[in-house]
Amino acid sequence: MKNFLHKAYKWSNSWTGTVVIVLFIIFFVAQAFRIPSGSMKDSLLIGDHLFAKKFAYGVPMPYIPFLEIPVIPWSKELKIVDGDTPKRGDIVIFRYPRNIKQHFVKRCVALPGDELFVADKNLFIHFKEGDDWIKGHYKNYEIAVFAGKLWVKNPYMKKHPGIHHDPKIINDGHFPMPIFYMNPIKVEKNHYFMMGDNRDHSNDSRFWGSVPYENVEGTPWFIYFSIDKNWKVRWDRVGKTPADLEQKPYLQKAIEEREREDKEYYGLT
Repeated sequence: MKNFLHKAYKWSNSWTGTVVIVLFIIFFVAQAFRIPSGSMKDSLLIGDHLFAKKFAYGVPMPYIPFLEIPVIPWSKELKIVDGDTPKRGDIVIFRYPRNIKQHFVKRCVALPGDELFVADKNLFIHFKEGDDWIKGHYKNYEIAVFAGKLWVKNPYMKKHPGIHHDPKIINDGHFPMPIFYMNPIKVEKNHYFMMGDNRDHSNDSRFWGSVPYENVEGTPWFIYFSIDKNWKVRWDRVGKTPADLEQKPYLQKAIEEREREDKEYYGLT
């Protein structure tokens, strides 16, 4: 046994062993991602660099980093081994259904069989478990009655305070823009409805549909580096998980940063 461990140690220190170990980690354990857009503010910020937990939802097809070429180029499969599925409220990293070489990061808001619609910015969900289940699990939430069913209004905002709307996106305000409406839909089998926490500035399932399970890659693990647009390192975010960043004071700092950027963008003082 000692001899085997000695050989394994020597092999791991060789160039070949190092490359194999690094690729194994990238392919199956953790991969580095950078948040490029503001669609997940105030939960995740532009400039957050994070490690994704790639085994959270099964084993996705390994792709060569940067080149986005599958290690099995003749296969069209995006998932090697099925595993756990996204839960309601999970932040999920997935391959954009219209361009699988592009990764998106959004929050899962509806599972297969759930029904939902958007009215006047508000998200309404009729969970597949039915009215009695909704009554038992959402007692302190606002519930609407529509088409003979119960619909929970904005079911994630209490638990995930990073979710927000832009108050300037209104029909009769200083910056008039149309309010988004979406007719009721039912999420297909093996699909998941994804939305950004920055609800008025997110390209998500409201516009291009739900995400197939096979496109799901993983979930954010923790932030290993973060830098703002002024190249200032956000040291307080380093080492934090998404759940950590929903707590004060991290969330409050994220809100303050967004508000400063909004004032600059809209030319307010």
